[in-house]
Amino acid sequence: MTVPTTDASAAQHTLGSRLERALRAALDGEVAFDDYTRHLFSRDASMYSITPLGVAFPRHDEDVAAAVKAAAELRVPVVPRGAGTSLVGQTVGPGLVLDMSRHLNRILEIDPVARTALVEVGVVQDQLNQAAAAHGLMFGPDTSTSNRATIGGMIGNNSAGSGSLTYGMTIDHVRALDVVLADGSCTRFEPVDEAERARRASAETLEGRIYQALPGLVTANEHVIEAKMPAFWRRACGYRLDRLVGFGPEKPFDLAKFVVGAEGTLVIATRALVDLVPKPRRTVYAVGHFTDTASAISATTDALSCDPHQVELMDRTILDLSRQKIEFAGLGNVLVGDPGALLFVSFTGDDEADLVAQLDRLDARWQQSGHGYHTLRAVTAAEQSALLKVRKSSLGLLMAAGEGTRRPLAFVEDTAVDPVHLAEYTKRFKEILDEHRMEAGFYGHCSVGCLHIRPFVDLTDPGEVAKMRAVAEAVKDLVAEYGGVNSSEHGDGLARSEFNREIFGDELYEAMREVKRLFDPGGVMNPGKIVDAPSMTENLRDRDALPPAPPLRTALEFEVVGGMRGAADRCMNIGACRKSTAGVMCPSYIATKNEEHSTRGRANALVKALSEPDPHAALGGERLHEILDLCLMCKACKSECPMSVDMASLKAETLAHHHEIHGTPLRSRVFSSIRALNRLGSATAPLSNLPGRIPLLRRILDRTLGIAAARPLPTFQRVSLLRWFRRRTPAPPAAPQGAVTWLADSFTTFTEPHIGRAGIELLERSGWRVDLAGGGCCGRSSMSKGMLDDAKKKATALVTSLERDTAPDSPIVGCEPSCVLMLREEHKALLPDSSAVRAVAERVKQVEELLVEAIDAGRLALRGDSWLAGRRIVFHGHCHQKAEVGTAATVALLRRIPGAEVVEIDAGCCGMAGSFGFESEHYETSMTVGGDRLFPALAAEPEDTVVAATGISCRQQIFHGAGRTAWHPVELVREALSVG
Repeated sequence: MTVPTTDASAAQHTLGSRLERALRAALDGEVAFDDYTRHLFSRDASMYSITPLGVAFPRHDEDVAAAVKAAAELRVPVVPRGAGTSLVGQTVGPGLVLDMSRHLNRILEIDPVARTALVEVGVVQDQLNQAAAAHGLMFGPDTSTSNRATIGGMIGNNSAGSGSLTYGMTIDHVRALDVVLADGSCTRFEPVDEAERARRASAETLEGRIYQALPGLVTANEHVIEAKMPAFWRRACGYRLDRLVGFGPEKPFDLAKFVVGAEGTLVIATRALVDLVPKPRRTVYAVGHFTDTASAISATTDALSCDPHQVELMDRTILDLSRQKIEFAGLGNVLVGDPGALLFVSFTGDDEADLVAQLDRLDARWQQSGHGYHTLRAVTAAEQSALLKVRKSSLGLLMAAGEGTRRPLAFVEDTAVDPVHLAEYTKRFKEILDEHRMEAGFYGHCSVGCLHIRPFVDLTDPGEVAKMRAVAEAVKDLVAEYGGVNSSEHGDGLARSEFNREIFGDELYEAMREVKRLFDPGGVMNPGKIVDAPSMTENLRDRDALPPAPPLRTALEFEVVGGMRGAADRCMNIGACRKSTAGVMCPSYIATKNEEHSTRGRANALVKALSEPDPHAALGGERLHEILDLCLMCKACKSECPMSVDMASLKAETLAHHHEIHGTPLRSRVFSSIRALNRLGSATAPLSNLPGRIPLLRRILDRTLGIAAARPLPTFQRVSLLRWFRRRTPAPPAAPQGAVTWLADSFTTFTEPHIGRAGIELLERSGWRVDLAGGGCCGRSSMSKGMLDDAKKKATALVTSLERDTAPDSPIVGCEPSCVLMLREEHKALLPDSSAVRAVAERVKQVEELLVEAIDAGRLALRGDSWLAGRRIVFHGHCHQKAEVGTAATVALLRRIPGAEVVEIDAGCCGMAGSFGFESEHYETSMTVGGDRLFPALAAEPEDTVVAATGISCRQQIFHGAGRTAWHPVELVREALSVG
């Protein structure tokens, strides 16, 4: 920890040191009190930031109990945390943060007969649903963050989601909880009859005092609970005293449900017994197209009359943002016209004919009422894919719309009213925003009257902060007028707890304060939430937490407000990088479950370093280097992170500063010279292949350069692509298309030249005259090692030769995505002022695009009787390709092979990532990443399935980790090429 200089900070330092010693002695899990970890856990997905004393990562229930006991003895607050995706500040606080997600993530039992699951609280919702699906079951509440939200976090917030019209809220699915009380004791909360309650109340313990005093508190306040608790059912605010009213012979006393939504202020849950519900076999969607948001909301009543599963709104703001992301490109292919808003109405069941009839009924009702101008039907999974992907990403897309310190903030974003009032309520809500000149995007759950509305606010501007507060107060009053709730699924936290006295009234609020004192006499359990809260404008992230950014010279161009720090600080902590069941981001987090290995963790660490008085020196710090070390630079964050936080570029720049201070390691210099080494290896083959076959030489490479002995080395080919191209005599094209330039990359050119030959032959058969650009390196390897000056030199040389030696408008293609896309993207960041770079970048295409065009035009004929006819081809896309241009062109090319069945597998990153998988200290992580989804997916395929992959790293990893030979797609098309 940094040595403090004031008396107050000295006291905090002493307190932190005492707590750290106590925790290290008592816990099996990790303990972290360094400045970087504390900064990482000072934020969640809200607009707040509070630096804790330290962080603990409990491995089991006993660790949680020991941590709470140690903290209570020192009167240090304890803040439980799941995925850290809380939107109103529940999971930030000044004491000890307990990360319940890293280790407490086991599914202990699924009982398909009882339809229950016993899980640790760090289990992710999608993880539970995948396991339950084997029994035809699922966890009912369906959050948009289901790919990273933990069950414990859902319990803390009383989460709901899009299916709450059918399944209610989390509180409706909790049967029992294993909890740690404020004194560190453990117990189980579950429904108990009066005899059992009395027995527990007789104990001289904190649990006994709770069972003894709470019933009387409820009875004494029954009248005010019934009078002042908001009437609308969908609520996640205050303490749920209403759930205890009427306990007795006919109604058990159920503390498990009572503490749901308590935000960790009463107890900390460690395990949960939850109900599961039958998973519907089919879901169909009607997607209404409307000219504006008001028209869509007006159509909600007719939709609800058809008994839907859900009714979801998405406005133009979200739609426009989705069009800017490669990940959601498919949406534009299915929408009709230019809708100002969409209404997603789903129906679930087992019989498709019945579900389609429900779509017919809704469509007829909307037409009769004049609602909307088109209704799109999405019945099959393929028809639904693009639509649902965008709908579940609405929050992230809206967050990405902010610029600099002006961000869409969650402070009035999940109010709810009875849907019958929704149209009028939304109109008046919009009037409040207009009065204060605030913009906002609208989306959410129309079926239950809940809209997510996030006004754009600059927290660094005191006037904007005052305006935010004024809007919050006006909306609070509007909600009360319509009998709604101020928070319907995201809780009170730091944003709304301040208003609870006014919302509930003095008498009920005092009863809630008494509940807090009963459960937590020392005030250590996540204080400042629900009751006795600070002002909503305290602890604001941008205004209070960050000093002005000191000047810093960077080699790369960061085209955002605030330069490099602004690029890192785009992260709004929504935690999409913690997903693990789909997409690519973030491979190393999937392998370690360590927050600092997520894109969010690394971005926050960089924000801290770039806020130091000397950011250049901070970028050279070893702790920061450790945090960034496992980043594979896969670039998935650039496309899958809603804010497009480009960690690959940020890491490259950081490494450059690290090298300036500490020198460039020998291994980095070796890998940056990969073209020269590969050229030499090819020229001296087969002699150059001996080191890869002799164990002693492999061990020497391991000890001297840190190249993992377990990793097979590439095999150099004597006849490189360059040599083959020089010796050949191409046939004249039958239907001339002009010139195309083939980029002879630094890898396949010397180790897999047959791929380049296949691509060139296909282009020539398509009518193209192929020029070979084989004289230089694109700089990819240098950039990945932070050798940015070297990367600039290589980029300049290659671009100069391309501009000088090739036809000005000719396409530039190749077979290695990382190298081809280097010309298209990274060169512009390396050389932002170069017109030549921009001109070359505009010429870069995927070779697949040209080949698909040729096949469709009849210039390239494929046989229907090749060995690929009737075969299944599974395709794994390169991470850089997915991030920069998408894989649609490659999939389209493979699907042109007659008779082949083509499936693109969603198996994440292969884990190789260029040199990363060759490095001794990274080898194990590399194989863990590949073993997460890719290797099992390939192991499940029959032996005769053909595997295709565009990246050389991917093919190497697939062969090493899965024992399968992967083909480049152009090879397969060459195999199917007609002889005529």
